[in-house]
Amino acid sequence: MTAVAVVCVRSGALPAGTLDAVAAADGRVVLVGGDTAAAAEALGATATELWCWEVEGFAPGRWAAPLAEFVAAYDQVVLPGSPDGRDLAPRLAASLGRPLVCGVVEHEPDRLTISAWGGSVMVDVPVDGRLVWTVHPVSVTSEAHRHGDAPEPRTLEAAPAEARDAVTVEVLGPDLATMDLAEAPRLVGGGAGLDGPERFDQLAEVAARLGAAMGATRVVTDRGWLGHDRQIGTTGVVVDPALYLAFGISGAVQHTAGLGDPDHILSVNTEPHCPMMSMADVAIVADANETVAELARLLGVTTAADRSGAAS
Repeated sequence: MTAVAVVCVRSGALPAGTLDAVAAADGRVVLVGGDTAAAAEALGATATELWCWEVEGFAPGRWAAPLAEFVAAYDQVVLPGSPDGRDLAPRLAASLGRPLVCGVVEHEPDRLTISAWGGSVMVDVPVDGRLVWTVHPVSVTSEAHRHGDAPEPRTLEAAPAEARDAVTVEVLGPDLATMDLAEAPRLVGGGAGLDGPERFDQLAEVAARLGAAMGATRVVTDRGWLGHDRQIGTTGVVVDPALYLAFGISGAVQHTAGLGDPDHILSVNTEPHCPMMSMADVAIVADANETVAELARLLGVTTAADRSGAAS
């Protein structure tokens, strides 16, 4: 079966999961959005065939029909499981009249495997005919899928269709508390070594002061202290931050395998020989709860309990 990747681009930036989608499509890729030339240069030789559709803004409803016409010749259409990819994929599937499979973590010629129930269950979906699917971002490096020389980008000549679509009212900066962890350049993670949900409230305040998003291990999300959208790892959100601060995380393989390749890792744990401490550039042997509390004090963080006491 033949496949092609469709990747939404904003201001030349490739979204999380791009390399996974391109690899799944054997290097054939369509870039759509703003400054696709910069995105094409960033892809380099990871692509074998490359088309660029330069178009302003983000309008998945208006893009779907022209893209469907172009990619209809391919058996499978693959999109990154990024926020924009998840918006475009169902519209593209509807325009093509094909089934949609979301969150694929493994793919074979005859089956796709998806993660369900917060990563607790893996479900095999047989590949029977043409379909559209989104790939869950995993740790794929650009060096792993290079194909020699970078291809010459070809221009995709198309015009957005007349269709009802979302209207952009304003573009705001990312909210660190809710942004997709896969897109976060700085991450603070908490594990089972932290003593309760209130500590995670405190850690969230610390993360915000440090300009970082906050995530957690699967043990924490299974306890209900944070939502599964905050779960870092191969069964949650695969990340690739420049900086990762780990508090009370021992480093189970599902967690560490989903960290990508951070430039810097700092780990705080009472166990000096756990995997997370071994991976760290800076490993601090200390109680993670006391460390978070001291960081909060130094950063001037006040908890809900502190604010309640001050009000009374």
